[in-house]
Amino acid sequence: MSNRETGFGKGCHLHLIDGSAYIFRAYHALPPLTRKSDGLPVGAVAGFCNMLWRYLGENGASADAPTHAAVIFDYSSKTFRNEIYELYKANRPEPPEDLRPQFPLTRDASRAFNLATIEIEDYEADDIIATLARQAREAGGRVTIISSDKDLMQLVGGGVEMLDAMKNKQIGVDEVREKFGVGPERVVDVQALAGDSVDNVPGAPGIGIKTAALLINEYGDLETLLERAEEIKQPKRRAALIDNAELIRISKRLVLLDDQTPLDFTLDDLEVRPPDEKALLDFLNEMEFRTLTRRVADHFGTEPPAAPTLSPTASESDAAQASTEQPDFKSADYVCIRDLDTLKTWIARIEEIGHVAVDTETTSLDEMRAELVGISLCIDAGHAAYIPLTHRAGGGDLFGATELVEGQLPLEQVLEILKPVLEDPAILKIGQNMKYDAKIFANRGITITPIDDTMLMSYALHGGLHGHGMDTLSDRYLNHQPISIKSLLGSGKSAITFDRVGIDDATRYAAEDADITLRLWQMFKPRLHAAQVTRVYETLDRPLVPVLVQMERSGIKVDRDVLSRMSNAFAQKMAGLEAEIYDLAGERFNVGSPKQLGEILFDKMSLEGGKKGKTGAYATGADILEDLAAEGHDLPARVLDWRQLSKLKSTYTDALQDHIHPDTGRVHTSYVITGAVTGRLASTDPNLQNIPIRSEEGRRIRTAFVAETGHKLVALDYSQIELRILAHIAGIDSLKQAFREGQDIHAMTASEMFNVPMEEMTPEIRRQAKAINFGVIYGISGFGLARNLRIPRSDAQGFIDRYFERFPGIRAYMDDTVEFAKREGRVETLFGRRIHTPEINAKGPGAGFAKRAAINAPIQGTAADIIRRAMIRVPQAIADLPATMLLQVHDELVFEVAEDAVDTVTARVREVMEAAAEPVLRLDVPLVVDAGMGDTWAEAH
Repeated sequence: MSNRETGFGKGCHLHLIDGSAYIFRAYHALPPLTRKSDGLPVGAVAGFCNMLWRYLGENGASADAPTHAAVIFDYSSKTFRNEIYELYKANRPEPPEDLRPQFPLTRDASRAFNLATIEIEDYEADDIIATLARQAREAGGRVTIISSDKDLMQLVGGGVEMLDAMKNKQIGVDEVREKFGVGPERVVDVQALAGDSVDNVPGAPGIGIKTAALLINEYGDLETLLERAEEIKQPKRRAALIDNAELIRISKRLVLLDDQTPLDFTLDDLEVRPPDEKALLDFLNEMEFRTLTRRVADHFGTEPPAAPTLSPTASESDAAQASTEQPDFKSADYVCIRDLDTLKTWIARIEEIGHVAVDTETTSLDEMRAELVGISLCIDAGHAAYIPLTHRAGGGDLFGATELVEGQLPLEQVLEILKPVLEDPAILKIGQNMKYDAKIFANRGITITPIDDTMLMSYALHGGLHGHGMDTLSDRYLNHQPISIKSLLGSGKSAITFDRVGIDDATRYAAEDADITLRLWQMFKPRLHAAQVTRVYETLDRPLVPVLVQMERSGIKVDRDVLSRMSNAFAQKMAGLEAEIYDLAGERFNVGSPKQLGEILFDKMSLEGGKKGKTGAYATGADILEDLAAEGHDLPARVLDWRQLSKLKSTYTDALQDHIHPDTGRVHTSYVITGAVTGRLASTDPNLQNIPIRSEEGRRIRTAFVAETGHKLVALDYSQIELRILAHIAGIDSLKQAFREGQDIHAMTASEMFNVPMEEMTPEIRRQAKAINFGVIYGISGFGLARNLRIPRSDAQGFIDRYFERFPGIRAYMDDTVEFAKREGRVETLFGRRIHTPEINAKGPGAGFAKRAAINAPIQGTAADIIRRAMIRVPQAIADLPATMLLQVHDELVFEVAEDAVDTVTARVREVMEAAAEPVLRLDVPLVVDAGMGDTWAEAH
């Protein structure tokens, strides 16, 4: 690069490098890389240094070489813009844990290359760039901004151009006009109108870049447009401008770069100087970037400095490969930590490296009742340890108690030592199904954070392809079958709990679990970005873990007496139904026996539709009985009633009593984040999501779920969210308009389909439209709709055909979605969640199901993503209020709230839920949340 002796002026060329953009590009472009000597993450630093070296090489010999240059960084995420608009950049995810320690190292790298390194508190890098560009132009010089950031394009022109170094593409006035539809001088006006979901700049709802450019070109500038907004003919566009004028003006202040940023240096201080040979080589050697160190040394004609931490022939690529090449499990080094000195040595190593895989061993899968037996740690593939804590000898007294086995560390002492590490924000804790371990530690007063979860990573990467349990992932991706837990615990009545497993066996098993987890993490972490699911993992799945930990530990109070009385009532009602069934059958038989029921229906009563299976017994599933009941036969109708009561009694009124925790008096369900491919949560042990709401008996069960004294249960439920998403995705204008106007959507659909005026709508016609509305989302067939409505199949098919005629966008959406699934092997939600469809091209009976699942997945998945976003935001919104989120039931959230805070909590949660899609997604229809409250869950509906 050239070196001048005079000050900055005409003939000078200033290069301004967007350092923050360099960092993120480097981080996402390369696999994880750690410094061998201490495990420090340095992948982004390595990429950053290579970019700078390439930059120096490409520009040093150029005829148009810069005379002055600087690397500009963001000081922090908070700037003066947050005072203008508090929510500015509020929804940006936190930087990845392994990137944070690399930020200061990139500044050190810039200085090592002898480049001016600039960051200013309260200002963004873009503001500093704008100020330096202005100063350089005023001094008569030229400016090249090395960045592709669209926010900097307002600076282009008058001697300022941009360079996308990754694509080696110049960005001038023509390129800006091509991107924004206006020249650089009006880019700010267009951005103010269109907003920016990434930076949370509000803009005008419904107006994108193209529309904004049209308006600005027509009216000249933003202020003129806002002053003459009444003249705009399109009602939606006119309303968006008039109703949001102040937000639009605020948006302009947010996107307009401040070219008067106070600087404590001059342009002359940015004069290009060659790197200091020793300083640069020492830095690169310290980072252990062997290839680049040798390349730089060769450039200077000197020998690279000695590197004791890596062999002289090693390279960055070798190091990167070493971080992914993993030792064989047979040669793994697993140790048992039995003394405090060894434990402290491991902790010191963890603190140096900055991450650790953690796993707990306990006496139960029920986290609320499990006792902690041991903890395993892994810091590098093949190097793991197990800390035994409460292993006991076999046998025991009459109550099963035994003395602790010798050679274990005291439980409380170990937790006291580990607590700072597990809670240290600078150390990443890696787990497989970390929610379980987080609850175990939470029971001991430890909040484990920050975390990565290999199960959730696999879910984001491979949803729909396979399960995400450790055994599946290890076998599939590591080609290793883990030690079976059954081989240690046994099975059936003779099974033991983990505290009775010998410590040597426990060490091999537990350390291997932690080792597998770390290896999976090393494999999956870089793949998230490559598969474009980083945002799904980091904003929808991983942040849900602490939210669910709190909910599950809180539980919900259940009145045992109410359940007991209900069980007795159900038993009496079942006995009455059995008597009716015996009378109708003409004999007594086991109503719960499908074989005996089939013989009564099809042999003795000679009803039509009997089909025998491979066992020779008649099929008597619900679909068979419903068809017979629809034909007017009483016996199958009574059996259906009996089965429903039997299921409610066994699954809920009886079983729920066993799930009431003896200490809390509450039921603590567990949510499976990976339970459904669409992103829906699954409730287990017990399942509280499948309690029927439409039947009277089902609603009665919810009366057993009660609030604590002085509190109320508050339920907030999205209204018809999947229909709203369908209207948005399929672009059904009439549905969108109906939702905006708050119309009865089912009545409107019926009116559209059957040409019935709204004022003449009957409940029966509306019911049919409702069945079709919801049925279409799930790909219902004419046969299925006929059964639901109990009408002839030909009539049902006619309804569906007419539906698609009235709303052709739905058929187009279905066809396009199936075509995309067949081509790509997946579908996606509006938030980017990938749902793989491996059976989409299958032939035979499964083909129809695969197509229906593919059609429904983007709709149901988007709804699931929206409520996840709401759940992640709600705790912060009600943190200062006496309220606790207890349950999630598909589109509903249930809270326990102090009586005097019900209105405030309801208002805040409704606001969060109704805005949950924003700013990532701007739906064409409003999200509406219904709310209710009462002493019981039933009353809250």
